[in-house]
Order: sequence, then C-alpha cells, then structure tokens
Amino acid sequence: MLRCAHPHWPSRRLFLCCSASAALDALIGTLLVRSSVARAEPISGEVPTVDRVALRVVTDSYQLAIAPSGRFGNVEVTRFGMPPAGKSLLGEFGLAMHVESNAGGEARNMLIDFGFTSDTLENNLAMLGIAPETLDALVLSHGHYDHFGGLAGFLEHNQRKLRPDLPLYIGGEEAFCTREWTAGKIEDFGYIDRRALADARLKVLVAGTPSVIAGQGFTTGNIPTLSFEKVQSPSRMHVGIKDGIGCYPDELPAEKQSVQVIADDFQHELATCFNVKGRGLVVITSCSHRGVVNTVRRAMQVSGVKKIHAVAGGFHLAPQKEDYVRQTVTELMEMRPDYIVPMHCTGEPFAQMLQKDYPATFIRSYTGSRYVFGT
Repeated sequence: MLRCAHPHWPSRRLFLCCSASAALDALIGTLLVRSSVARAEPISGEVPTVDRVALRVVTDSYQLAIAPSGRFGNVEVTRFGMPPAGKSLLGEFGLAMHVESNAGGEARNMLIDFGFTSDTLENNLAMLGIAPETLDALVLSHGHYDHFGGLAGFLEHNQRKLRPDLPLYIGGEEAFCTREWTAGKIEDFGYIDRRALADARLKVLVAGTPSVIAGQGFTTGNIPTLSFEKVQSPSRMHVGIKDGIGCYPDELPAEKQSVQVIADDFQHELATCFNVKGRGLVVITSCSHRGVVNTVRRAMQVSGVKKIHAVAGGFHLAPQKEDYVRQTVTELMEMRPDYIVPMHCTGEPFAQMLQKDYPATFIRSYTGSRYVFGT
C-alpha cells in the first residue's frame, strides 16, 4: 500500500498521494473480497447424520426470566433464568442463534444470523458463555439487516479470536445488495460490509445449491415457491456495486442483472438443517420469506428424509391475515413435525393457534433458551 507521511511534500502532492492511496486501498480491498468468495461443498450422496443438536437463541425480541426449564417430550429445554444483578440479556428485533452439533463424539459450533446490533450480539454471547474462538462456521440466512446487523462489529471486535478462514455461508450474491425498507416509510436498510469480512479473514462460501456445513449440517440452498405461500416483499434491493459496497450484477440471476432497483423475492434465502439419528430433521428457518412450508418441503427433498423432528425459527407470519396463518398451521402439521419452535417474525396469532390446537407440538421460545434435540 502507498503511504503518505513525508513531512516536506506540499499539501497538493500530499492530497493527490493520499487520494491515490485511498483509491488503491479500496480497489485492492474490493478485489480481495470478491476473489475470496467460493462455492460451498455440495451435498454428494446422503446428508450428514448427527447424534444431537443443541440450539441456543442468542438474540430475539425478549426473554422471560421466570420461564421454567425441563423436558418437553423428547426435547431438553433450558431457560436462561434470572440474570445476575446489574446484567441482562438484551432483546431486539433481530435473530441470532448458536448451534452445537455432535456426531461420533466430535462437536461443531456455528452461529446462524447475527441480530440487529453487535452490542446485543456480543453482550448475549458473553452472558451465554459462547466463545468466538470455538466457532467452526457462520451462516447468514438472507440479506436483511435484522439478521446481519451485528456481524461487522462482532468481526471487528473478535477477529483475533476467530480461526483463520472461518467459513461464512450465504445463499447468493444478492445477499450483498444494498437495501431499503419499504413496509411503511421508506428507509435505508443497510448492506453487508465486504471489507469487514476480508479483514476478519472469513472464507465466504456461496451455498445457493444444497451444501454441507462444517461436516455435520446442511443448507437447503435456494428454496422454490411451490405451496400456497406468497413471498412478502417488505424491502427492495439496489443492483450494482460502488466502492466495494453492494452486489455484482454479473453474479445475480440473469433476470436481475440489468435492473437497478427490484423488490426482494429472497431467491438467496436458505435454511440450515440437521439430520438427527433416530429422530429426523431439525429445520432452522431463520425468517421464511419464501414460506415455512416451502422451506420444510425443500429440506425433505434435499435430504431424502421424510421425518421432521423440529422446525425452529422465524416464519414471517406476523403481517399475514388469520386465514393465511391457519392454512400455514394446517399444512405444517400435515408433515407431522414432532415440535415447532416459533421465533422472531412469526407473530403471536400463529403461536396461539398452534398452542391451542397442538399443545404437544408447540414450544414457546425466549432469548437465551436452549433446546437439545436427539439422544
């Protein structure tokens, strides 16, 4: 890199040098980040099988300190409980989850999504005893700020602790597009900081097709919309890149390469799944903009596993009308899941319907809760 610290250069020369240096830094940084993006390992043959999966809710809207722990059917449920004086788990409109899987005595740890702010993410990780240096993978379900907002700050503060070439799985290039929130007042909805990923030495892996995660989990890849469900578009994305910010048009689907602004259809959204021995699939949906029914069916198709042990995450039903929510409950239950753990953007009407009609299936979730699926 050029340096501009000579004390005898005139100010114009200093300005030109610094400008050139900044431009060169930006160019090299952009090329570095783009060249570091690779394809994830596709599924070849059967999906991995694990002995158990422990899912911890790191960030969600709220925590209930007096919620009881215990067993719920075959699921071990541990609530965080009352925090020590002067400290608290933080809640916000965002979602972040930690998963520890175990197969044959080998454990893997990953973060799925990163909430709205790094302050909340790092506070809660510390209180839950989740150490950044133990992470084997990061997963971003889609390019919405309430799922990646905490990532850049987390990487900046912990890059020396994270293992080199820590993989970050994304569903496609359009996760990087800059976005605006359009549900109500139009507002800036942020972008993923590519340079922060490079500075933290992450290995960005595109998992648009079904892919293995850390040898024990797998992604659905992109999720077809085949059910009654309609894709909600509360945001729009800007196509293009400037100063290393945004998405490269030539890496988007063909129909999106020549537009400047387009409503989100979340073609890049993915879910994270585990095949638990003797139990079936645990499907972690994150937000389900493509539809939770579509998401679960995609997990079954990808894996060839027909038994659904649990569906957990956001189902994006809060904006939907009652008959739509009711149909979602009906079609989900036709797939006979053992447990459903709604979070984040699901909305209370779905939770109330499920709890009333299928109490043995519904598990209430709070920030800090831990759910263990499997032996």
